Amino acid sequence: MSLPNGFLDDLRTRVTLSAIVGRKVTWDMRKSNLAKGDFWAPCPFHQEKSASFHVDDRKGYYYCFGCHAKGDAVTFVKESENMGFMEAVEVLAREAGMQMPSRDPKAAERADRRTQLQAVMDEAVKFYRLQLKTGAGAAARSYLAEKRRLNEAAWDRWDIGWSPENAQAVVEALKAKGVPPELMVASGVVAKHDSGRLYDRFHARIIFPIRDARGRVISLGGRSLDPNARAKYLNGPETELFDKGRNLFNHGPAREAAGKGRPLIVAEGYMDVIALSEAGFTAAVAPLGTAVTEEQLRMIWRIADEPILALDGDKAGLQAAQRVIDLALPLLEAGKALRFAILPGGMDPDDLLKAQGAPAMQAVLDGARPMVQLLWQRETEGRDFDSPERRAALDKVLRTHLARIADPSIRNHYADEMKRLRRELFGSFDARPFQPGPFRPRGRNAPPGGALAATRSSLLVQAEGPVDEILREAVILATAILHPALIHRFESALERLDLTGEGHETLRHLILSHADDADPQARIRAAAPGALDALLRRPHVAIAPPVRNASDDELAALCLAEELAKLEARRGVRREIEDAMEDFDGLPDEGLTWRLSKAAEARHRSEHGAARDSSDLGEDRAALSRHLQSLIDSQVWVKKNR
Repeated sequence: MSLPNGFLDDLRTRVTLSAIVGRKVTWDMRKSNLAKGDFWAPCPFHQEKSASFHVDDRKGYYYCFGCHAKGDAVTFVKESENMGFMEAVEVLAREAGMQMPSRDPKAAERADRRTQLQAVMDEAVKFYRLQLKTGAGAAARSYLAEKRRLNEAAWDRWDIGWSPENAQAVVEALKAKGVPPELMVASGVVAKHDSGRLYDRFHARIIFPIRDARGRVISLGGRSLDPNARAKYLNGPETELFDKGRNLFNHGPAREAAGKGRPLIVAEGYMDVIALSEAGFTAAVAPLGTAVTEEQLRMIWRIADEPILALDGDKAGLQAAQRVIDLALPLLEAGKALRFAILPGGMDPDDLLKAQGAPAMQAVLDGARPMVQLLWQRETEGRDFDSPERRAALDKVLRTHLARIADPSIRNHYADEMKRLRRELFGSFDARPFQPGPFRPRGRNAPPGGALAATRSSLLVQAEGPVDEILREAVILATAILHPALIHRFESALERLDLTGEGHETLRHLILSHADDADPQARIRAAAPGALDALLRRPHVAIAPPVRNASDDELAALCLAEELAKLEARRGVRREIEDAMEDFDGLPDEGLTWRLSKAAEARHRSEHGAARDSSDLGEDRAALSRHLQSLIDSQVWVKKNR
């Protein structure tokens, strides 16, 4: 849903940022100046004792000088409550008494229909909760108290109920509330027999409401007490409210807890989630009757960057872990990871908590392993690699997994870890390192020492390496300081930049910290005296167009984009050449030199392509990699018989 022009500006003017933030912090009144709308407090986003978190009510903006969190009222609600953008806007709009923009008639009709179905779900939950407290719910209460060790307060927290044996009871209760049969069936609570008779889908089951991220009941889960029941657990069918592959049990509370720093735990079922939450592990979720889906995995990553999957230590739990690994590999990106906590002795979290308590569960979580280790374990555990053929088969399988990782940086790091694990497994038995690409054959006449030292130290290999990159870093930083209007435009690129020059990291921090000041350049000069002048004295910086034309922001924007793109292109290709140097050990000097010359040509093409359009960088590097590999596969260093 898009917002009309001016809506957010109007919203920001109607809410007071200090009032929003003040719910989460305690103001330092010695440092704050309320009359000027200047507030200071310990930061709510990281643990600290000093008041480094600043709120400027006049500008409607906050900034933490410790962790560098910054934003406006919408951003604060979004980050502190771990909400999506539109959810945060809706929360603030309600507080400000503003109507959210109207949707098209069809969307409004769908919303009305969902509202009606949610009202049916609410009535059903009320009915089931009452039934749990009656004589008919005695067996359910006994099960919850004795088998699950949940007290009455916990029943209320989770709105747990009981569906009586009488399959007509909820039908009659909903009918008494004026709910038409069509809505009963559409909600998923009531099913319709072939004969047309309506009946309770969940009769004779303990009821667990399933809520969406905003806390609205969208479906039900039922646990049978009959050991001969066809299904111990039963979830509601897919409805207009409920898509089991796109929802998580306990989504909203877990999101809020994770936003406050609690580790996100993904369990297998809702009884595990309830047990974890009651034991203090409040950021816990579970899929709903299915294996984790791609959409659920993306939802989980939106809650936390590195969730822990707590899986049963039995065969089924390990198989579930492997399914998640196969699902996650193509979706991995920088900062998004998975860790796996395999519980001991075939236990699930509920079993472990009842048997050994929260400390035992915490120990299991502390020992959670990264995904790459479970992937390696799957391919190597219980197998013998006593022959070249078996080791080659392992290499092939690992390369297949690596090829599925779309992010090139993560793929490279996975390859490095595979090399390390391979060395640990084989030791000196197999000295040839694992290669992330297809097997690289050695030349038939290769000298025993590999490429000659002259080639290794040639200017071709060393040309325009890190020194040149540091100079480009200096131009980028100087441009940002002299043209502060461009800082927000290039903020994300500046944040991602891998800086290696002395003092460059400090300058980048100052640039981003003072981006919203009236005179950022003056603040930077005051904070780091002489640093900008030292940059400008470098000849390569002094002759740069954005430095010589300090009043031309458009020219500076073009130059800054070009420098950022060229720097990334050069580093990408340099990494390829370094990889080639490592991988080509054993090739004759002539063949290696010729290959590196081709890599240099590819670097030139990559740099110029980057200057035209920084979005092509990934393609340039991929093309270079394919070109180098084609040369290896064709064994160009071997003279062909004519």
